Amino acid sequence: MSVAASLSTDQDAAAMLIGGRATAGEGEVIAVENPGDETVFARVPGASPAQIDAAIAAARQAYDSGGWSLKPKEHRAAVVRRLLDLLGEQRATLKSVIVRETGCPTSSPAMFAQLDSPLSATRDLVDLYLTLPEFEDSGQPFSERINPAGSLVLSVRRHAPVGVVAAISAYNFPLFLNLWKIVPALLTGNTVVLRPSPLTPLTALALVDAAREAGLPDGVLNIVAEAGSEGAVQLTTDPRVDMVTFTGSNEVGAKVMAQAAGTLKRIQLELGGKSAQIYLPDSVERAAGAAASVCLAHAGQGCVLGTRVLVPETEKARVMEAMAATMRGVVLGDPQDPATQMGPVISAAQRARCETYVRLAVEAGAKVVLGGGRPAHLPRGYFFEPTILDLPDNRNPAAQHEIFGPVVGVIGYRSIDHAVEMANDTVFGLSGYVFGKDLRQAAEVAQRLRTGTVNVNSGMMSAYVSSGGWGRSGFGRERGIEGLRIYQQLQILNLAN
Repeated sequence: MSVAASLSTDQDAAAMLIGGRATAGEGEVIAVENPGDETVFARVPGASPAQIDAAIAAARQAYDSGGWSLKPKEHRAAVVRRLLDLLGEQRATLKSVIVRETGCPTSSPAMFAQLDSPLSATRDLVDLYLTLPEFEDSGQPFSERINPAGSLVLSVRRHAPVGVVAAISAYNFPLFLNLWKIVPALLTGNTVVLRPSPLTPLTALALVDAAREAGLPDGVLNIVAEAGSEGAVQLTTDPRVDMVTFTGSNEVGAKVMAQAAGTLKRIQLELGGKSAQIYLPDSVERAAGAAASVCLAHAGQGCVLGTRVLVPETEKARVMEAMAATMRGVVLGDPQDPATQMGPVISAAQRARCETYVRLAVEAGAKVVLGGGRPAHLPRGYFFEPTILDLPDNRNPAAQHEIFGPVVGVIGYRSIDHAVEMANDTVFGLSGYVFGKDLRQAAEVAQRLRTGTVNVNSGMMSAYVSSGGWGRSGFGRERGIEGLRIYQQLQILNLAN
């Protein structure tokens, strides 16, 4: 039974991809829940440990055979383009799966990142990849190019594939995260085992038919889902895996790093964030939209969202009221209803996390300006109200911990130096925002922030622009040149005639 069919039945459905074959799972069944109404709408037999092992073996054999890695880059690019074309033909089905799995409203602006960006911008990444040289001169001076024996000596840098890549993705933007891992890995000649979040497996499994039809050799892309985490541990510890790319929480990322250390795998981690939005005095009026930028972006379930809002202390009360006014009429409800503006968080556990941090914030001196609990009119579904907190300082629990829900905290600053100090007073460093009419001043403030990306007056989503974290937000980059090169390793070829 196809993934599309599974959306209208409660029968066991959806096949995995192992060694080029669509394969039914032999492990624990994954009950896929709709967070909008708490119903189980599909049951997927997950992979057994033996099937995870088989997927790793298939990827290893496919890489070692050279049938993919030694193909011309233009060939690999054409196959990946074909894969993306086929996914584009499934756009309606993919959107239906995403809405039901994640709870992201069908009319939400966040659907751009859920669906449009991964289907279109990944094609730009193919174009970017084709501009990158596989071989480059090492740049040694002319005096070193003729050795004492009179022979011409040439040193060349070669960008080679890493090998077998284990890609472990998060639940919040499943298609986006899955494609931004497998596309650059495949383009650069690697083989892949993709393991999606157990909360959103269907989006990944919807790739199976397209991967087979696109012309990928057997074993080059393997897709396995599981109910627990045993398979993820296999992927991060197995010596046949050369690299692990992971998106998720800081806590799990630390475990992935420790597990991969035993075999010295290359790792790329995109972890949590607690990004600050700094509104300079000449742009305070823009802060009215700060809560909406978080809460309406998939109910705050985005690691790069600016959940700490820093405004001049003298303007704080006025800003919080303006922010609250923008959110009071927000429509919460069924993600499949086009009128819905904000959907649920992913699970009961995530809703409880929001409740816990609001309580901890209040106990530490915060005040609830708006929201703060479950909406009374929605007894079913994992909904949490858009919440604005008046935080007394940056040490409040709601300012220091990633909540991953529709909760923002507003903090007043005494000076720009104070704002920068608070923005940097965090273990995270994934993203940041500076708003100012004086672009020179705003850029100067941006350069003082210790974070992997800073958005000045606007954000950007482009295949040509990389992102990645500092500190406990991880390391390594995704997208852009750096997001391609991380799937390659450097080989030096020294040649003499």
